[in-house]
Amino acid sequence: MTPQRRRTGLPAALLLTLILCALSWTPALVQQARARPADPVAALAAAAHPLRTTEPGGSVADLRPLGAMVGDAKVVGIGEATHSSHEFFTNKHRIFRYLVEEKGFTAFALEANWSAGLRINDYVLHGKGDLRKIMQEEFQDAYRLWNTREYVDLFTWMRDYNAHHARKVQFIGNDAAYAGPELFDRVTGYAREHHPALLPRLAELYRGQRPEPGTSVRDTMQALLKQPLAERRANADRARQALDLLAGQHPGGDRRGFDRRAFDSAVQDARAVSQVAGMYTYDLDDPKAVADCMRYRDRVMADNTVWWQRHTGQKILLSAHNAHVSYVSDNPAQYPKMQGAFLRDRLGSAYVNVRLTFSEGSFNTVDDEGRTKPVTVGPAAPGSNEHTLDQVAHRPAWLLDMRNAPRAAKDWLAGARPTRNIGTAYPEPEYMTALGRSYDLLIHVHSIRAAELLTP
Repeated sequence: MTPQRRRTGLPAALLLTLILCALSWTPALVQQARARPADPVAALAAAAHPLRTTEPGGSVADLRPLGAMVGDAKVVGIGEATHSSHEFFTNKHRIFRYLVEEKGFTAFALEANWSAGLRINDYVLHGKGDLRKIMQEEFQDAYRLWNTREYVDLFTWMRDYNAHHARKVQFIGNDAAYAGPELFDRVTGYAREHHPALLPRLAELYRGQRPEPGTSVRDTMQALLKQPLAERRANADRARQALDLLAGQHPGGDRRGFDRRAFDSAVQDARAVSQVAGMYTYDLDDPKAVADCMRYRDRVMADNTVWWQRHTGQKILLSAHNAHVSYVSDNPAQYPKMQGAFLRDRLGSAYVNVRLTFSEGSFNTVDDEGRTKPVTVGPAAPGSNEHTLDQVAHRPAWLLDMRNAPRAAKDWLAGARPTRNIGTAYPEPEYMTALGRSYDLLIHVHSIRAAELLTP
């Protein structure tokens, strides 16, 4: 989720959305865009690849240019200009199916908590649990916008695919705002089987951190924020000690009977607990601490994505807001470095990103009280990036490799202009974004509609 615009005097319950990076972030507005180069529409149109549909199913021949653009990438980050629009969700579903069937991708990562990812992955792999119930329980508060029919359709397709194929697809939650009881149980379960002498110390270190039975995700996160900062920092220190304790059990030279995969997974679960505790160590009344928190979160999401890729060898479609997959922050004072920049540092050219844009339509939002409502906006204003992109005649959508665009298009893409980046709050100011400096590929969708939210 993308972060909330900074306000003064927020009560603790509202500060939660900052920790979740739930609502829209507000960059300092640039008063005037760069001087506009020669009309780029013809150059954009010449390089654009029309997309037949944004809906999954049917022929994917129109996505083959995307496959060539992706090349040998191990992680493809696909953004979204809103957090809850049908066409953005279904377009990612369609692209994932293509990447699975034609490019060997087998993992879908989302801005969801690591423990939520474990539960959904159990469903995707083994059919374990009631999918809608899992989504209802895990996708709360800022994550409420993931609880949609479109994601039910994606996860159902993944489950069906696994039922008929030996090579399995998996789901990952790479975020760190909530550590479910599953994480604690997996860590202690591994210790019980392999290092039972650690159990008393782990119980001491995790005391008070495992969510209470029957407590919702939302209530747990709010309760954490109400704790004194010193207590939250003490919890984070104990969670780090638990991680170090377990990680220190690596056998070194003598590896007889050592299950490396099980050990690595248990350590990663302990790391996820520590990451979540770390998210709550920042003083959100201090603007510098807010920036540090935002940087921490993007680094953690990148760390978890890279861990999964290197641990499993799977190629990953990473779904996040446009801001999070970007190489360049539009607001470095408050959001110093984005997930996409961390991924490029770690993976180099094995990470490729895609920005999704739109001209007009609707999307779901969440207000400060947690209520959802759809919002509709008209065509993008003249002078914005989307206004020019929408003049390319392809409908419903088109694809562009900005790295190899014609000179007139590339010059235009290098300029910063007002651009829609809508998180969970609305209205908000527009960003000044230079598309070609922040992204490799672009998919422009003419019109969008709000995703179909499920009953909470």
